[in-house]
Amino acid sequence: MTALLTFFSLRQRSIAVRLAVSALLASSAILLIAAWILTTLYRENTERAFDSRLLVFANNLATDLVSPSDPESRSFSLGDPRFDLPLSGWYWQVGRPDAKPRDLRTSRSLVGVPLKAATNPDGRAGIGQIRQGYGRAQDDRLLRIIERDVDLGEEGRYTVRIAGPADEIVNDVDRFRFSLFVTFGLLGLFLALTTLLQIRFGLAPLAQLRAALGAIRRGEADRITGSYPPDIAPLAGEVNLLIETNREILERARTQVGNLAHALKTPLSIIVNEVGSADAPEELSAKIREQASLMRDQVNYYLDRARAAALAGTLGTSTEVEPALAGLVRTFGKIYRDKDIAYEVSVPAGLRFRGERQDFEEMVGNLVDNASKWAHGRVAIRAEAIGKDDYPHLLVAIEDDGPGLPPEAREAVIGRGRRLDETKPGSGLGLSIVADLAALYRGRFRLEQASLGGLRAVLEVPGDAPAAAAHH
Repeated sequence: MTALLTFFSLRQRSIAVRLAVSALLASSAILLIAAWILTTLYRENTERAFDSRLLVFANNLATDLVSPSDPESRSFSLGDPRFDLPLSGWYWQVGRPDAKPRDLRTSRSLVGVPLKAATNPDGRAGIGQIRQGYGRAQDDRLLRIIERDVDLGEEGRYTVRIAGPADEIVNDVDRFRFSLFVTFGLLGLFLALTTLLQIRFGLAPLAQLRAALGAIRRGEADRITGSYPPDIAPLAGEVNLLIETNREILERARTQVGNLAHALKTPLSIIVNEVGSADAPEELSAKIREQASLMRDQVNYYLDRARAAALAGTLGTSTEVEPALAGLVRTFGKIYRDKDIAYEVSVPAGLRFRGERQDFEEMVGNLVDNASKWAHGRVAIRAEAIGKDDYPHLLVAIEDDGPGLPPEAREAVIGRGRRLDETKPGSGLGLSIVADLAALYRGRFRLEQASLGGLRAVLEVPGDAPAAAAHH
């Protein structure tokens, strides 16, 4: 269940994480299985080596047992002092299978207590067959025990049993297991580092492709270039084809918008000119001119909106903010020369708007125009990059020292054609155009109270972080 949950959770992770975790799980499983197999083989080999030592003693006892003397008076000597030390862990015992404890011949180390047979011994019962296994001594010490049956003919069958302390086997296997896990741990660490390097090397083309797409998004390139492996090259080609198709569609949209603008604006101009020269009453002529001008403003508004909708989010389109703002400040400084407005501009070098320059100038120009129209003498313009590095946004704040607006009136002035003061020139479309263009670029536009005392317009649109520090 845990493995299943891990699998489904990995589906939401990056390719690098999925590859790394999969490789880690597979390597860990292989190393653990290998460690278990090697430990088992080593234990069996150690047991065989220990059994071989015990078997030598068992054969010596069997040789003494088949000597011509009377079995009850035969002398058994293995020549090893460990069998004489009480409870040393080294024991031997000879006797009939059904003999009583007092009839058994045992080593001095047993101190008169019989040596029990091994629990679940390996091997088959029978004359000459070796059986081995583990058992417990009278002091509960773990023993390695082997036994064999010897047939003495008329004297019957005797069982020879030899035991040695299993501590040697256990300690030897524990040392081997510790060394094995240290070695495999270092090997696992090496495999993990190697896997990470392989993943980084293997996914490098994808990182290169991502960087190429980022360059297109920032306007630094117009197509994906570079060499890619055969697995990714078709993807790069399809993206380039998609970009070209997108550009062709946008170009056709621009052409259609231009044709529509010409088809609508020219008749309106003719109407305005004819009304001015006709013999119609002056009041009617003024009314027609007013409505024709309003129609022209509305046509320009919707044509600009259609053009912006076709261009918003276009790959590879980018505008540098600093020179665009500088041009707008020069323009409106001349328009409002009689007000002697001081424009304060703060913008980092290298800051960019991810979109058409015409749209940027349309949005910011309307805001600067509105601020200049109501300012007493100061207009502050500040631009900065906000948001994450991968998807930064551009924030442009424009404020004035004019009378400002109460909170309840700020939403109203953003509506299309709304003008709170009919004495001021304009069609009332400026702030509405800003809001609509910002929405087309998935941005935001709001009005706030300015620190200078007037109105503060805040515009957030897609952008790119500056390459240098801000300057004034």
